Amino acid sequence: MSQSHDDGGHEQKALGEVATLVGLIRSRRPLVHHITNMVVMNDTANITLAIGALPVMAHAPEEVEEMVGLASALVLNIGTLTPGQIEAMLLAGRRANEGQIPIVLDPVGAGATRLRTESALRLLRELRIAALRGNASEIGALLGVEGETRGVEAISLAEERESVAQRAARQFNCCVAITGARDVISDGQRLAYVENGHPLLASITGSGCMATSLVAAFLAVEPDAWRACVAALVVLGLAGELAAQKAAGPGTFRSHLLDAVAVLDEQTIRRGQKVKVIA
Repeated sequence: MSQSHDDGGHEQKALGEVATLVGLIRSRRPLVHHITNMVVMNDTANITLAIGALPVMAHAPEEVEEMVGLASALVLNIGTLTPGQIEAMLLAGRRANEGQIPIVLDPVGAGATRLRTESALRLLRELRIAALRGNASEIGALLGVEGETRGVEAISLAEERESVAQRAARQFNCCVAITGARDVISDGQRLAYVENGHPLLASITGSGCMATSLVAAFLAVEPDAWRACVAALVVLGLAGELAAQKAAGPGTFRSHLLDAVAVLDEQTIRRGQKVKVIA
């Protein structure tokens, strides 16, 4: 991993090896409970399987507490939001907090409507969230930063992404991962950039949601949310680079992306990861 300062060896040791974490997921096969976006549920289930974890998509309020008790991580994704779903998320989230099960929140479309923004803020207020993964306009909207969200897509942001990530991490007391052409990850103290990726990732529905599922899979084996976020985004970005070499367009890219995640090995990850850490 590239480092931005002379004592980078210490930060590299603290960050840990992405390849080692992938091996832990594949050996432990953790269950990841999703209350998530109906549009991309199949993709998020498949990316979870591809990295070596086990997905379950249980949304009914009558079972979410029981299901999350069996899981090693919980995904809350508001992409196809209903008020009833938020109540199920709160039930599952409280049970996860009681059991020290890490939660990843994906505030899909925050800033586009009041329901989405207020619901995401309620989850952040009432639950202990380990990681918040979104695009720049979504995370900015939760801070009240001027930006533009069209549908669920980020259009613009009036403040530097590094500043937004750091402020959000401190305000919400969690790790924040802002994904885009260059991913920014901050826990309020540490800051990292992941420069792996390919433009085709932006051409398919659900690549951000898949990133969130990968974060949860890594959180299931890595208690440091900052390290888990960096590892997840390296894996998705590197897999995107490899998939693009074989893809004819967005359709075949989606298939090759799953294949690339599934076959990523330690040597490929060590050789291909592009991470810059700023302490």
